[in-house]
Amino acid sequence: MKPLLLMQTGDAPQAIQRELANFDQMFLQQGNIAADRVQIVHLPAGDPLLPPENYCGVVITGSPAMVTEQLPWSEQAAAWLRQAMQIRLPIFGVCYGHQLLAYALGGEVGYHPQGMEVGTLEIELLPAASHDKRLMALPPRFKANLIHSQSVLTPPPAAEVLARSRQDACQILRYGDNALTTQFHPEFDGAAMQRYLSWLSEREPENQQAYQVKQQQVSNTPFSQMLLQGFVVSLGAQRSNAG
Repeated sequence: MKPLLLMQTGDAPQAIQRELANFDQMFLQQGNIAADRVQIVHLPAGDPLLPPENYCGVVITGSPAMVTEQLPWSEQAAAWLRQAMQIRLPIFGVCYGHQLLAYALGGEVGYHPQGMEVGTLEIELLPAASHDKRLMALPPRFKANLIHSQSVLTPPPAAEVLARSRQDACQILRYGDNALTTQFHPEFDGAAMQRYLSWLSEREPENQQAYQVKQQQVSNTPFSQMLLQGFVVSLGAQRSNAG
């Protein structure tokens, strides 16, 4: 049985790793991914990727890196994703992964003119979402946890926009039946979002009050988590004790 590839594109800040987990463990926990069904490949650390046909699907994590930096490992991943799309490999991309796939397929990625989008925020499904069975269980508006400075500014021709937030017009992108990506973080529970806001507050004391207000609005986001778990279940990679 082919493994699910967890394409790790970076690491959480050390403080968050110490208190909670790194990105790979967040995905395993919140996605209910079986440890014996996944292969974790840490791209910035130099881990090699097998050709796409060796995997049953791929989940692409977030990263502190920026797609526009065009780092060598990121450019290699973009080329790999183009190959994966050619064989219609199931793909679920998050934040950096969302932007990376868009960039790989000809979209425009860059810093959002309104700056960082962060916190537990409302996502609005667009009419096109009603035609995608992966989103049928979602309400028209739901909460999701976000932290990002760059965005998909112009989606690639192959993409269909399924959701937006007040700030970002491309919160969910669909690429046919095999690929779905989200700007928001379904792997972040409320504790992770709280810790990220605390971390930002420590780094930016001049914005501490604004981050404290956002902390009061943090919650778990079960509907966004449902998207990740649904992808995992569709590949049979879930933990056997998953509810």
